[in-house]
Amino acid sequence: MSTVMEPKKQEPDRSFVERREGDNPGARERILRASYDLFSGRGIRDVSIDEVIAASDVAKATLYRHFPSKDELVLAFLSRREQVWTYDMVEAGAVARASDPEGRLLAIFDVFNDWFQEDNFEACSFINVLLEMGLEHPAGRASTQYLANIRTVVEKFATDAGLRDTDEFARSWHILMKGSIVQAAEGDRQAAKRAQGMARLLIEQFRPAAA
Repeated sequence: MSTVMEPKKQEPDRSFVERREGDNPGARERILRASYDLFSGRGIRDVSIDEVIAASDVAKATLYRHFPSKDELVLAFLSRREQVWTYDMVEAGAVARASDPEGRLLAIFDVFNDWFQEDNFEACSFINVLLEMGLEHPAGRASTQYLANIRTVVEKFATDAGLRDTDEFARSWHILMKGSIVQAAEGDRQAAKRAQGMARLLIEQFRPAAA
């Protein structure tokens, strides 16, 4: 005796639903990509929502459906910046360039050196947004957390390298990182190499005392 199979319930065609609602497939991603380029290159206040809408080719209602306010769009930009810059460029770049933790610390400045040579070098968005928006603004507070997360990456490398006082070390190392970025923004394309020389001395300072 044959069994009659119940027809499977079909899921709605999401692209059709999106078109029916006046949205385009991938609209949120286009908005994020457009805002990333604009905010990282020019800061927050100088970029209008209308510019983001034009660059992402979406309707204003579509943008506000995905991001109800400019502040929420800025926070989404900062989150993506962390993935793209902190983890995909700096951390992964250092790991790819050196096999040992101490070498990876120094390789951060090799990653920076390549970055500083780019024609579209945009400096550090977390520093830029913090200074532009201030510590009390949600984007400023988020930026301080993302900066702290960078120190966590440095501290992990330092711990793996057997250095002492790794929190203090990471804070000092971060001064070299941030200082080199600011100097590169002034036009010094060799800032990372200069910082790397000082970084070697800092590593020596934080080696464990001999028994």
